Amino acid sequence: MSVSWFNEFYKQIAESPLSHWLEVLPAQLAHWHKEQRHGDFDKWTKLLKLLPQTQVSTIELRDRVAFGQHTDLDEHTQRQLLGLLQQFMPWRKGPFYIHGLHIDTEWRSDWKWDRVSPHISSLHNRLVLDVGCGSGYHMWRMLADDPKLVVGADPSQLFLMQFQAIKHFNPDPRIHLLPIGVEQLPELKAFDTVFSMGVFYHRKSPIDFLYQLKHQLRKGGELVLETLIIEGDEQQVFMPQDRYAQMRNVWYLPSASALILWLKRVGFKNIRLVDQAHTTIEEQRRTQWMEGQSLQDFLDPNDHSLTIEGYPAPLRAVFVAQT
Repeated sequence: MSVSWFNEFYKQIAESPLSHWLEVLPAQLAHWHKEQRHGDFDKWTKLLKLLPQTQVSTIELRDRVAFGQHTDLDEHTQRQLLGLLQQFMPWRKGPFYIHGLHIDTEWRSDWKWDRVSPHISSLHNRLVLDVGCGSGYHMWRMLADDPKLVVGADPSQLFLMQFQAIKHFNPDPRIHLLPIGVEQLPELKAFDTVFSMGVFYHRKSPIDFLYQLKHQLRKGGELVLETLIIEGDEQQVFMPQDRYAQMRNVWYLPSASALILWLKRVGFKNIRLVDQAHTTIEEQRRTQWMEGQSLQDFLDPNDHSLTIEGYPAPLRAVFVAQT
């Protein structure tokens, strides 16, 4: 793969409200391609080229992400497909169904989407950004609403490769993943909807992060923010001493009331807490497609209401706000 991979995206945004992004994005991606490639990058690129050229008989996005049927492929091609997609493990966000092959990811990301989607504005004909999109599962679900464009930003190169592997079977021109972090986004002020799910608590400067999200939205645009929270009043914020559920990169877990206050201070309006749910070991777990440790290993074995460090177990909330 080369930076030419993104040429189609450049053409699409050239005549859109995102056109000013072209002032910085090509240079950023050229630098990424030259300087920041993962050690397995070349191997992954070769694997992508080996994926079988198939015709998918069906495309499902409304209730699940499924491209094609088992009967579309002969037995040899099915085995080839399984072997190639396993080379992109670990698969964390999903699930995906490719010609009947079930990629059983660590996260049941469909459960999160089912909690989020009833509370957001229709994405029809909108410009949508997903910050920290992972391998793009939620972006595919967004596509069911027929948006104008869905753009994901995530610096993980494995996630990029997994996204491209899935897109191989449905090369829809309206969906793109860019290997960049939120700090590389200019103030685009052009997206109709911005999603950020499972990122906030990884940021060392949460208020700056909220401003970064706000600066991507047009006036009247919608933010969909999903993150870990704690119980408490608007002054209650938790920072773990070292690790939280074995994660070193967890910084601030505010209460729902505190996060609403932060969103107000940053300038968001019409802020709503629309969902709150504990993460269960059925929603995040080890599978054949993610064989490492998962949530069950990060909770107190005798009390799943606590993490292994003794902190409150993961409680996730979804907030919707407007600019």
